[in-house]
Amino acid sequence: MSLTNSFETSVLTYLLTTETASPVRPTVWYLGLFTAAPGEAGGGTELSGNGYARQAITFTVSGDTASNNAALEFPTATASWGTITHVAVFDALTTGNMIAYATLTASKVIDTGDVIRVPSGDLDITLN
Repeated sequence: MSLTNSFETSVLTYLLTTETASPVRPTVWYLGLFTAAPGEAGGGTELSGNGYARQAITFTVSGDTASNNAALEFPTATASWGTITHVAVFDALTTGNMIAYATLTASKVIDTGDVIRVPSGDLDITLN
């Protein structure tokens, strides 16, 4: 996964300045699904409607890698969601700030009745 520009700025501000308006650390993170690529400035086309909702995700850090430490499951699609090509981590269930994003290793068509599951340890964010 890659960090967004705004989150990179937040990290550098927190680590390398004494600004009193330092970033507020999220207490819950959410995984979102996309049919068009987000980028360092955000954007992309996140799913909406048809039973879709971002899902809370938790991480464990080892060295320079954070991995999801529990499986997560999205709601059953009540209509076609299209082809999922990207994911992103957010600091809010709706709206909020995109923190990191990635292209899936394989895109996935989600039709009515399908469920997306992310097994524990399958989503990694690395800093190196």
